[in-house]
Amino acid sequence: MSQLLDDRVLSSIGKSAAPQAELVTRRDIRKYAVATGQRLRKFVDGDEAPPLFHIALFWDVVELDELLPDGLSVDPLLPEFPLKRAMAGGWNIHYHRPIVPGDELVMTRTLSNVFEKSGSRGPLIFYELTRDVKTRSGDPVLTEKITRILR
Repeated sequence: MSQLLDDRVLSSIGKSAAPQAELVTRRDIRKYAVATGQRLRKFVDGDEAPPLFHIALFWDVVELDELLPDGLSVDPLLPEFPLKRAMAGGWNIHYHRPIVPGDELVMTRTLSNVFEKSGSRGPLIFYELTRDVKTRSGDPVLTEKITRILR
């Protein structure tokens, strides 16, 4: 294997970004439900957020010229990796309870793992981000692990 991961990259494992807080509104839930074609009344009426609602809730709002070619914004939590082409590697979400209007949610992101594997076309770097979402009072709402692959 090529040993692409140096101490600088590996020392980033366990680092967390500053927590982000967002207020959930019935209108935001309704807009998301309509945009994603939800049919259940609890979603369309805004009584409960549909699955994946939290993702866009915590996205950075940036100017178009600040986006990367893949449409994402620069993530200051991530170290500079030696491989640049990113692919989705997996997503695991555990919901502890529904998201409802009035929730004040706080999300913390942590770079939870970085490792290298050898692929059929060369080396691959995997990194995992863990996102914990809780209410302002600390009650768990959801935990997710996102895996990205770089080649």
